[in-house]
Amino acid sequence: MGSEDASCWVADGEGPVRKISLSPFFIDACCVSNEAFEHFVDSTGYQTEAESFGWSFVFYNQIPKSRRKVMRFETVSGLSWWAKVEGADWRKPGGAGTHIRKKMDHPVIHISWNDAQAYARWMGKRLPTEAEWEFAARAGHEQKLYPWGNELTPDGKHRCNIWQGSFPDNDTGADGYQGTAPVKSFKANDFGLYNMSGNVWEWINDWFSPDFHQSENPNNPQGPGHGQNRIIRGGSFLCHHSYCDRYRLSARTSNTPDSSTCHTGFRCALTPC
Repeated sequence: MGSEDASCWVADGEGPVRKISLSPFFIDACCVSNEAFEHFVDSTGYQTEAESFGWSFVFYNQIPKSRRKVMRFETVSGLSWWAKVEGADWRKPGGAGTHIRKKMDHPVIHISWNDAQAYARWMGKRLPTEAEWEFAARAGHEQKLYPWGNELTPDGKHRCNIWQGSFPDNDTGADGYQGTAPVKSFKANDFGLYNMSGNVWEWINDWFSPDFHQSENPNNPQGPGHGQNRIIRGGSFLCHHSYCDRYRLSARTSNTPDSSTCHTGFRCALTPC
């Protein structure tokens, strides 16, 4: 687990490379889709935190051009491409004027860690630990950069949904997508798991720490017992080598448990009986 490659973000705690042991577990083949999450909401009446707050973070090019001209929204200091959009949530991912009706097989987004936990509990599942997620993503290939190897586009073929072009102004969509892709896009890894790199960030059960793992028990590591942020893994359609190449398998970052954005989703895990 981990990496000491030159491309690592040292402050994120990607290294050192270390051996871990895991008990058997199941993990979903793909992220939870809009269709699956809608079934959960229709069955339980659950309201996401974005819906409760009345807004969520949207990357500006995911807001319809016609709306950008008339909308007034706050941006994030130093990250002007992020907008605090009123009314943005999992059903309206770009705010007013957008809807998921044609994207039911895409990953559900604008989901907080707390929302993901609620869905997982309803399903009788849980969120994966960071160690489980990385083991599943690597699919038996030790110390590779990506689920399929070390070359980002082998034989010139795109294998994941990330940003192409000049970030943050021009996404050419050369991989076939500008924004999210269906949950079963691209070729699955050797464990049959889809989109372990790119598409949407995935919430992990563990609290984030840049160094806790350096002294943690290597048997079924669970992360620190407390913290401020929860880990997210896998990168998203907004990742680009010039700014954030965290679609690599060892890459990690975090967000607060109540945060929601247009590029964060999740998949579930399950402990065998």
